[in-house]
Amino acid sequence: MMNIRSFEWRDLPVLHRYRDSGLFLDTALVLTRGSELVTKGTVFSAAGLGGGVFTYVCEDSEAQMRLLLVQGTHNAGSTFGRLSFIAPEEVVALSNLPLLFDYLAPAVGERGAFHILAEVDEHAQAFDALRHSGFAIYTNQRIWRLGDAGTSKSGSSAWRRCHEQDVLRIRSLYNDLVPGLVQQVEPLPRQHLHGMVYYQDGSLLAYVDLRYGPKGIWVQPFVHPDARDFDAAFADLLNTLPGRRGRAVYICVRAYQSWLEGMVEAAGAAVGDSQAVMVRHLSVVRRATQPVTLPSINGTRAEPITHIVLNPDERER
Repeated sequence: MMNIRSFEWRDLPVLHRYRDSGLFLDTALVLTRGSELVTKGTVFSAAGLGGGVFTYVCEDSEAQMRLLLVQGTHNAGSTFGRLSFIAPEEVVALSNLPLLFDYLAPAVGERGAFHILAEVDEHAQAFDALRHSGFAIYTNQRIWRLGDAGTSKSGSSAWRRCHEQDVLRIRSLYNDLVPGLVQQVEPLPRQHLHGMVYYQDGSLLAYVDLRYGPKGIWVQPFVHPDARDFDAAFADLLNTLPGRRGRAVYICVRAYQSWLEGMVEAAGAAVGDSQAVMVRHLSVVRRATQPVTLPSINGTRAEPITHIVLNPDERER
């Protein structure tokens, strides 16, 4: 008999046994904060203190299978949640995994998320399990690691921290560089952008998003192809990041910016595996049936859409 339930205190010994056999699917989170802090979020969810952390357990007494744990997260105000942790990795191919996701989806959707994201090696057995659970690839990425401590000098004068007056230019650069499908799934935050900007001749040609954690720094660049002599400037940024304090630097290069990989390698970063970035939609997009007059933006008009959240039963029809 199969039973799916929320993680409880009695499951702590299971979590301890799985601490080294889990599969982490939120790459930035685990590289910046460490696997220990990710699994500790499971404890907080059991205590009701996890906020946007949801952990579910699947057990099948008839099959005598090992307990399967699935954890998802959602940041308040975000349009998407993330699948962060599955354990143990060797049983993720079991058919019970889609049922666990059906428990996770409403919990994340009720907080306002339209999608659940996951990042996984395409050669891992979890890749096929995710595809059979309703996840689809919407882009690919490769993670590069810059391991030495870098220098202590100040960063290049061409780089500075982004300010409020940069936000509109950053959004315009993002819209120019990022495919529409990715923008639909991962829009830029409405506020609180954290990163560095790079201008040439008064034009914003690069924005580098930064995420800091006790274990490392996550760097995600958005660079316009028109940036001239950018290799040296980018290498200078990587080696003089503010507040580095000896932490490893991880550079995420998405498929639509793959031309950056040569300069990342030239900066001394070591190449990592390619990952599929996957999404499971919790809503569908439908055209508005009533005519609505919208203001003109850059000579064009936006097309109104509405997100309709579906429960698991309706998605199967």
